[in-house]
Amino acid sequence: MKYLYYLTIVLSFSFIAFAQEDIEYIDSDSCVDCHEESKHNTAFEEAITNSVHEDLECLDCHTNKETVPHQEELEFDDACEGCRSCHDGVSDQYQAHGRSVIGSCEDMPHCFDCHGSHDVLPSEMKNSKTHPVNLPNTCGKCHENLNITQKYDILIDHPIEIYEGSVHGKASMGGIYVAATCNDCHSSNGSAHKILSPGEEESSINHFKIPNTCGQCHKGIENDFWEGIHGQLVARGETDAPVCTDCHGEHGIISPDDPKSPVSSSRVAKETCSPCHDSAVLNEKYGLPAGKLTSFIDSYHGLKSKAGDSRVANCSSCHGVHRILPSSDSTSSIYPSNLQYTCGECHPGISEELAASPIHGITGQGLRTPVAGIVEDIYIAVIVFTIGFMLIHWFLDLTKQIRKFMKKPQVRRMRPHEVWQHTCLMLSFIALVITGFALRFSESWIGKIFYAMGSFEFRGTIHRIAAVIYIITIIWHIIFLLTTRRGKEFFSDMMPKWIDLKQFGHRMLYYIGKRPNQPEFGRFGYVEKIEYWALIWGTIVMIVTGLLLWFDNYFIHFLPKGALDIALVVHYWEAWLATLAILIWHLYSTVYSPDVYPMNTSWITGTMSEEQYAHEHPAHLEEAKKETERYIQKEMEDMVTYHTREEMLKKIVEEKTEEDS
Repeated sequence: MKYLYYLTIVLSFSFIAFAQEDIEYIDSDSCVDCHEESKHNTAFEEAITNSVHEDLECLDCHTNKETVPHQEELEFDDACEGCRSCHDGVSDQYQAHGRSVIGSCEDMPHCFDCHGSHDVLPSEMKNSKTHPVNLPNTCGKCHENLNITQKYDILIDHPIEIYEGSVHGKASMGGIYVAATCNDCHSSNGSAHKILSPGEEESSINHFKIPNTCGQCHKGIENDFWEGIHGQLVARGETDAPVCTDCHGEHGIISPDDPKSPVSSSRVAKETCSPCHDSAVLNEKYGLPAGKLTSFIDSYHGLKSKAGDSRVANCSSCHGVHRILPSSDSTSSIYPSNLQYTCGECHPGISEELAASPIHGITGQGLRTPVAGIVEDIYIAVIVFTIGFMLIHWFLDLTKQIRKFMKKPQVRRMRPHEVWQHTCLMLSFIALVITGFALRFSESWIGKIFYAMGSFEFRGTIHRIAAVIYIITIIWHIIFLLTTRRGKEFFSDMMPKWIDLKQFGHRMLYYIGKRPNQPEFGRFGYVEKIEYWALIWGTIVMIVTGLLLWFDNYFIHFLPKGALDIALVVHYWEAWLATLAILIWHLYSTVYSPDVYPMNTSWITGTMSEEQYAHEHPAHLEEAKKETERYIQKEMEDMVTYHTREEMLKKIVEEKTEEDS
């Protein structure tokens, strides 16, 4: 055992000695011996000759390579050790990059990632990687790399690409070097090596530092901002007070003259000012009146601005752009004494009294005169009374016309249960249309009605109940078609035939004056057949897509990706198709056509006048008369049977009573 111990010591010292003999210390001139055959040697010589490090030796930068062999992959500290030997002040500043700190992030940029390796040039030179024109590409190596941005949850999407389309990016690409680039905004305390996350108090993009950062170039605007109410709120530490980027954007800042800009004249009200000034939370916090955006849009200025007029007054025209102050401030553009001058910029010669009148709409929200509110209430009452009277008058006239039609000889078009099928279908369809579009257009007056009922979910409940009624009605109709003689005849008569195409052509020629008379239609013409089969198709589509959307949590397990999105699109546009078809095609042929006005009454009573039937379905008139006679005879038989049964029951009761007596 003792010999083994000595043997181990001897072998250890032998290995150390052998290892030391294998290490060779070198100088900078020795580097060429190995690297002269390198593929990038020519490029290296050209780069180092033109760089700021032309007079440095290899080992001045590669301080860890005094011996051979040397390691290839370097730790962060080793990779930048050579830089620190000369740039120790900068090295002390570069301790973090965004949310990453040295030693905690393997992808944190090294010095050479930004400045280059052998081709380091002063930032003033146009070929330098840190020249303002080239900075977007330099930063973009990481910030446009999805592998990096996703790995570290950098949620700013394609900042370089967006920046290049901004006023700053276009100016920089055009050679205007004073335009802001990455370092101008992200350098904290004036150091391009101190790029901090917005959560850091010292960060140049911290919410409270952004006005100062933008003020480096826009000094006059910065002063206006700090004097305005927004700047005053920011200065006292209010995080919900807007700064430059809240209105103008961050990387994609574009000119106010561009219609796509959030501060363009046509968008500033809705896109920029309203998110804060329409917020119930902020209005309550700062004691601001609500509904300013709505009342502005209702005004002349708002309507013209919404229509795209870039010359009409918008929010900034009256309230200012950066130096925005409340009306209580004597230096504010909307201070009562200053309104004549403010309005006079667009309306020369405006009187002080007219300038003082409210401009935020005419709906009562901006009115300050109590009498004006009373006049508005009177007008609303007059409108309700007048239009109500007109509606009642119209309804009485319509019912009178319908009764006149019903006094004429009638022909039966539908049996009572068929009328009920149509009624259930009609009412459920109307409910589906109203509640369905109320979801898509929730800001419309229909949507607001459901909100006024206490809960918008109530709309969904009605929609689903109407859908169930609609489906039950369809099932009822299918049973009618399959199990009754009349249903089978209905289906047979509704089947498309060649004569329908001929009658369509005949009717088109009649419309343009090439035929003297219309074709003689049977029980159903091509108009009714188109309506019916369109209903069949639309019903199948709406039921299938509606069920997919109703029970999406279940179907999502069986459907391919995107199937529910397709179902939503189909459901929405099929609803438009069905609604427009009913409004344009069906209502015209049954109500608004001069030949049937005021309406085809069969949807109410199941009958229509013989005169109207002879005009609409002359080829089926005699058969319809026979059907009417059969129906009347059946009703009479049922009535006789009913009375006979009543008499028999009455007689039995009387006999039973006598027996009991």
